Amino acid sequence: MFKKVLIVDDHDVVNEGVLKVLEAKNITEVIKAQYCDEAYLKLKKAELDQDPFDLLITDLSFKEDHNYAKLKSGEDLIIAIRSENQQLPIIMYSMEDRLQKVRSLINTHNLNAYVCKGRKGALELTEAITNVAKKDIYLSPQVSNALNKNNQLEIDDYDIELVKHLSLGMSQQEISFLFKSQNISPCSLSSIEKRINKLKDIFKANNAIHLVAIIKDLGLV
Repeated sequence: MFKKVLIVDDHDVVNEGVLKVLEAKNITEVIKAQYCDEAYLKLKKAELDQDPFDLLITDLSFKEDHNYAKLKSGEDLIIAIRSENQQLPIIMYSMEDRLQKVRSLINTHNLNAYVCKGRKGALELTEAITNVAKKDIYLSPQVSNALNKNNQLEIDDYDIELVKHLSLGMSQQEISFLFKSQNISPCSLSSIEKRINKLKDIFKANNAIHLVAIIKDLGLV
């Protein structure tokens, strides 16, 4: 089991909740940080002192305030860590439950577990710590399909082109006319409407504007 753990979250109540989970597993050497830059420095100092952390639990999103931040998110923190250390076990503990985002985080940054905050968050975090200690990957039930190759997470070039034009403020009818002029198929208004609705379902978007924001956040356009 882990001996020295770093918790990174900008909410005190979350930090205390994670601390209780760790204490229940007899992990008592726990350090907390509320900023990603602060967490990175703590990790580096521990390495220099030859007393490194053996587990990192971090949130994904951090609210900006008056403090300057080079690392603005949990993903930024993980990128910085993974550029130097591929071995440190990392658990992401977040409200984010979009499968595409979870899949990207797991596959791109070699995360060991992804736990969704919620009513059963503490229980799932406990399971995640146990699994990661056994060198197994853990995903909360609501995002367990993120690594399922049979799901519809991937979007193709047509989808990216469609969302790109939406992001430029074009209406669905304008996109239909444009696709017809460029011989891009399908180009009918009904087909474009159906595809946008399908993408909204896949990415859990409330509307077209939200869809564009999500896909931009994922770096797909």
